Parts: sequence; C-alpha cells; structure tokens
Amino acid sequence: MTVGLSALLAFLPILTILVLMVGFRLPATRAMPPAFLLTLTLAYFIWEMPINWISAASLNGVIIAFEILFIVFGALTLLFTLRESGAVKSINSGFTSISPDKRIQAIIIAWLFGSFIEGAAGFGTPAALAAPLLLALGFPALAAVMVALIANSTAVSFGAVGTPTLIGLGTSLNLPQIHEGLAANNLAYDEFIRQAGVWTSFLHIIPGVMVPLIMTVMLTRFFGKRKSIKDGLRVWPYAIFAGLSFVVPYVLVARFLGPEFPSILGGLFGMLILIPATRAGFLVPKDKWEFPERRQWNPAWMGTIDPDKEEITTSSIPLLKAWIPYSLIALLLIVTRIDLLMVNDWVRSISLESRNIFDTGINSGFEPLYNPGIFPFMFVALLSIPLFGMRTRQIRTAWSESLLRIKGPAIALIFAVPMVRLMLQSGNNPLDLPAMPVAMAEYIAGKTGALWPVISPFAGVLGTFIAGSNAVSNMLFSLFQYSVAEQIGMSRILGAAVQNFGGAIGNMVGVHNIIAACATVGLTGVEGILLKRNFIPVLIMGLTAGLIVLLMFNLSLPGNF
Repeated sequence: MTVGLSALLAFLPILTILVLMVGFRLPATRAMPPAFLLTLTLAYFIWEMPINWISAASLNGVIIAFEILFIVFGALTLLFTLRESGAVKSINSGFTSISPDKRIQAIIIAWLFGSFIEGAAGFGTPAALAAPLLLALGFPALAAVMVALIANSTAVSFGAVGTPTLIGLGTSLNLPQIHEGLAANNLAYDEFIRQAGVWTSFLHIIPGVMVPLIMTVMLTRFFGKRKSIKDGLRVWPYAIFAGLSFVVPYVLVARFLGPEFPSILGGLFGMLILIPATRAGFLVPKDKWEFPERRQWNPAWMGTIDPDKEEITTSSIPLLKAWIPYSLIALLLIVTRIDLLMVNDWVRSISLESRNIFDTGINSGFEPLYNPGIFPFMFVALLSIPLFGMRTRQIRTAWSESLLRIKGPAIALIFAVPMVRLMLQSGNNPLDLPAMPVAMAEYIAGKTGALWPVISPFAGVLGTFIAGSNAVSNMLFSLFQYSVAEQIGMSRILGAAVQNFGGAIGNMVGVHNIIAACATVGLTGVEGILLKRNFIPVLIMGLTAGLIVLLMFNLSLPGNF
C-alpha cells in the first residue's frame, strides 16, 4: 500500500465526522458511532489488527471515556449546585458595578471570569455562563456569544483542571514506541507531558495577550454605532494589561505547578489584579463605549430571550461566601497535586487497574480520588448544600439537570474515544503498516516539510472544530503531530505543545460550542455568522503561533526530543 493511499484511508473516519457534523449538521451523538464503525472496519480489514488488539484498544477507550465523563459530571454538578443556591447570581452581581463600559465588562467577564470557569469546569461551561451574563448586562445576544467564544481560547489547553493536557495528550501518547524514545533520551513520560504543557503555555503568551484586544476590536467593529475598529483600539492599554494579568500567572503556574492549575489560578489571579485596578481607574479609557439604541439593532443580533427580563438582581448570599466553593476547589487541587505533600500519595493510593488487557500489553487504570470530577468537584458540591442551606428541591434540580446534560457527551465519548484508541493502536498489525495517525503524518511531512510548523496549529483547530473539545482534538491528532515533528526533525515536545495550542484556539469555532452558547441566549440560525467572524481571531492567533513554532524549530527548541 502506498503512503498516499494509507494516509487517505486513515483520514476517512475524520472525514466522515466532518461531513456528518458540518455538512449534514448531525450532533456528535449521531456522527461518532458511524465513524467508530468505519475505524473498526479499517482496523480489521485493511490494517488487519488482531481481534485481541481491537478489543483491548476499544475497552481502553471506554475506560478513558468514563474518566472524562466523571470530570464533566462533577463540573456540571458543582455549577448547577451553585446556580440553584444563588451563589452564581451573587458572583454575577459582583461584576455589574465595576464599570459601565461594555468593552471593560466583556474583558472582565468573558476573558477573566470565563478563563477561571474554564480552568475549573471546561467543556463549554465558560461560554454558557458568560454569554447569559453579558446578555443581562445589555449586550446583544449575538455579541455576547461572539465575545464569550473568543475569550474561551487561551485557557482551554488547561481547562477542567488540565484535562486536554493530562488526558488528551497524556493518554494518546502513552504508547510503547514513545516510551522507548523517551527512555533513549532519559526522559520520564510524566515529565514529557509536563514539558508539553509548559511549552503550550509559552506558545500562548503572545496570542493570549492579544485576545482581549482582538475581542474588543471585533465587538466595536461588528456591534458599535460607527462599526469602527478604532473604538476597540482605544482601549488597547487596558486590554494588553488584562491579557498580561492572566497570561503571566498562567505561564508561571504551568512552569512551576503543572498542567492542572494554569487556567484556574491564572483566571483567579487575573481577577484579583484587574478588578481592583479597574475600580481605581488604572488604564480605563475616559470615554464610555456603549451599543447603539436597541431599536437600531439588526434583528439577527437578538435571540428569543428578552434582556430586559434577565437583569441581574442582588442575591442574599454575600459575595465572599459565594466564592468559597471555587476557592476551596483551587486549594484542594493544589494540595492534592503537589508531590511533596503526603496528601498526593493518599489520594492516589486507591486505584482500579487492568494490566495486559487481552494479552496485548495495554494497561488501563482509574484513580477515583485523583479524578477531579469526584474530588474535589462532587465533594465541594456536597459541601455547598449545608454551606448555602439548600432545600431538597434545589438539590434535586441541580443533580438531575447534571444527569440530563451528561447524556449527550456520554454517547459521543463512548464512541469517539475508542475510535481514537483504535487509530492509535492500529500500528499493531502483521502487515507492518504504520498506525493511522503515523500514516497521515508521513504523507503530510513529505508534502509540507519545513513549512509544516507554520500551519501545524490548524490541525488542532480542525480537531476541535469537528469534536468541540480540545481534549478530543488532542486524542485525534496528538500522535499525528508527534509523528510529523519526528519526521521533519522538530522537537516532539513542541509537536505535542502546538497540537494542544491549536485545539485550544479551535474552541472559538467548535460547532458544538457555538450551538451550545447560542442556546443559552436563545439564538438560532446564526451559526454561520459566528463561524465566519470567529475564524478571524483563529487565523490571527494560529498564524502568530505558527511563526513562533517555525522560529523555535530553526533554533532547535525546546531541545532534541
């Protein structure tokens, strides 16, 4: 089989997802099962994988899917518990008095608060929280969704306490051939993933600092009275300061604490820096920017929810008390993730393991207390019940809605993750064919060569565009990026990092994310407008990072591996 033909066949499952979800607009629950079946067919009939390898890879995928689902369910349970208790309303109310300028409100709420929520929960929750809040503050529904999606980008690489890095990259690259290469370079696998996270944060520095300014420029260009980018550029000192307020702690935390914390602590420290500075008037523009009068709004700007009826009211829960659950989560995560503390050993001591599944050498394990969905998310959700004096009806609503919301992701992940594991393990065949992602990588490397670094972020973008998740994008393309890097002589750490970066910025155009965010503000039929507009920041940030990767490639950074 030629390299081109094997690459084409390997790409068919991804093409199937793309056609079904973008062309036919099917949800992932309907697109992933046929894609899995096609992958299964290719693995058995074309790659001739033995049955035991197919079974082991699929079972391993199901176990990983459940690990992710625990995180999603825990995050949703906490979020809905705080919403039903009134804590979220108190947090939202705290933002309203900071500044009347809509540019400032967008930056604080969508960029910093949204990034904090991404770090704590991920999986589309930041846009689902930020967009309705902006709507209630007088934003057109379309503007609220646009800025919420743009802002939810840099933080995504480390969303849901590091899931895209630790599970997206960590499980996909945990393969024998990669361990062999690491051993030859005296590099432990955990350190490899940690380094990939560190270099991911470095790639985000310049694009991340640009996000608040890009967001405000697009806000004033598409929704201002004068449709002018100048109104957005006038806030550039404040916007750059806001970018730095998040990105600097984000990078430092990635470097010194690890992949679980950059987004949650970056968002938290960013708010602690920016909100007092804003109240003091630091770099805040003298002119107040506002939307045109509502009667002048384009009908496409508005959803079915009337903003006048969604105004935020003061909650009875004090603001500091409302922040206790999130503060507790940050504290528990730090305590349980630092190796020097005894707590880390304790939470990891309980482990459910399956070794050498079906005599393949594939191992799988689950550490329930180390899974953030269980501890601390569900744990803190339970503590919040007596903390806020919640009634039985409120508790039932929060948990039942979490169960309802988890059904869709569960169906999609139960098929998507085994599909990815099959692709990754397809190199175990009697024909000596490369694994499907490696086959695609060999072909791409031969066609692009030294130019690949410039376009490499867009592979990650494509994955998130299809799947709506950076974690799943990393599962789809991390071995592909690793293999291309190996083929062209680029650092494989950098290859994994650029995939993690691309998957994060692809969140802005992820089909699922756009649909979910639109639903929170009652918008329908504007998905095409959002895709077209949000591709502008994706292109700017992707090309910026691509040029940085090219420079690193030429300087042989971050090293030989």
